[in-house]
Amino acid sequence: MNFVAPEALIFWTTIFFILFFFLLAKYAWKPILNAVKERENTINNSLAEAEKARQEMQDLTASNEKILKEARVERENMLKEAREIKENLISEAKDEANIQSNKMIEQAKASIEIEKQAAITDIKNQVASLSIGIAEKVIKDELSNKDKQLKLIDKMLDDATLN
Repeated sequence: MNFVAPEALIFWTTIFFILFFFLLAKYAWKPILNAVKERENTINNSLAEAEKARQEMQDLTASNEKILKEARVERENMLKEAREIKENLISEAKDEANIQSNKMIEQAKASIEIEKQAAITDIKNQVASLSIGIAEKVIKDELSNKDKQLKLIDKMLDDATLN
C-alpha cells in the first residue's frame, strides 16, 4: 500500500483546486453568470410586465366603474325623462278628456234645450189647437140661437167702450 504524505496531498489538492477554479472561471463561470443574469433579467421583465398588467387592470377597473356610473346616471335621466313624458301624456289626455266631456255636456244641454223648446212649442200648439176647438164649440153653442148672439154682441160692445 502506498500512502502519500499529507503535505503532498494538500499540495496536489490545492493545485487541482486552483486548476479547476481557473478552468471553471475561464469556461463555465461566464456562461453561468450570463445565464443567472439572463434569468434575473427575465424575472425582472416578468415582474415589470406583471406590474404593468396590474396597473392596466386597475385602470380598466376604474374605467369600467366610470362607465357604469355614467350608464347609471344616463339610465336615471332616461327614466326621469320617461316619467315626465308619461305624466305629460296623462295630463294631456285628462285635459283632452275634460274638454271632450265638457263639449259633450254642452251639446247634450243644447240638445235638451232644443228638445225642451220643441216640446213646449208642441204643447203650446196642442193647447192652442184644443183652445180653438173648445172656443169653436163654445161659440157655436153661444151663437146657435139669436138671443145669445145679441147678448154676446152687447157684451163685446160694452167691453170695447170701457177700455
